[in-house]
Amino acid sequence: MSFPMNSDNRGGGRDGRGRDSRDGDDSGLRESRVITINRVAKVVKGGRRFSFTALVVIGDGNGRVGLGYGKAKEVPLAIQKGTEEAKRNLFEVPMAGSTIIHPVLGTTGGGKVMMKPAAPGTGVIAGGAARVILEEAGVHDVLCKSLGSANHINVARATVAGLKSLQRPDQIAARRGLAAEEFVPKGLLNAYNERQKTHAGTAATTAGSAE
Repeated sequence: MSFPMNSDNRGGGRDGRGRDSRDGDDSGLRESRVITINRVAKVVKGGRRFSFTALVVIGDGNGRVGLGYGKAKEVPLAIQKGTEEAKRNLFEVPMAGSTIIHPVLGTTGGGKVMMKPAAPGTGVIAGGAARVILEEAGVHDVLCKSLGSANHINVARATVAGLKSLQRPDQIAARRGLAAEEFVPKGLLNAYNERQKTHAGTAATTAGSAE
């Protein structure tokens, strides 16, 4: 049985968007978002033992995102475990401005998710688990389509697999022995380079403040 988190199903410590309000900023991270909660049962000698699983995503809205899966006898503890795992699984998403750097097909088990870059203003054309992950990663313009299983876990893991398989233009250029301008569309390359400069400037400012 699935218990998706929405405005009509608020758990303890969460707001109406499925966010865990107890998780404050952690190195720029936003509050965790619950994709779905399932009740599972284990048949034992005395009957059935029920527990809950929570699929959780966390990100900073600026290129970092992580997915976690927690299981416990109570919903809040399952969410907490999922959040902790999501923080351990954080990774960087190569982006060109507000979109991904190139088309990609993520596959995990029965899940297949296709993602393509989109022009500014397009928005996140996706649904379910894929939409939540892309929003938490800070991707604001993308075309996404699930081609396989509709199961939330399969879709979420396929989306993460696709984002992890994205390759940066400089890495591909070094491997091919070519200039990035020869195979990357000009608009995407300019957006990618501009984003890299912005990140470098932010990192330098942060380091200076720390000193």
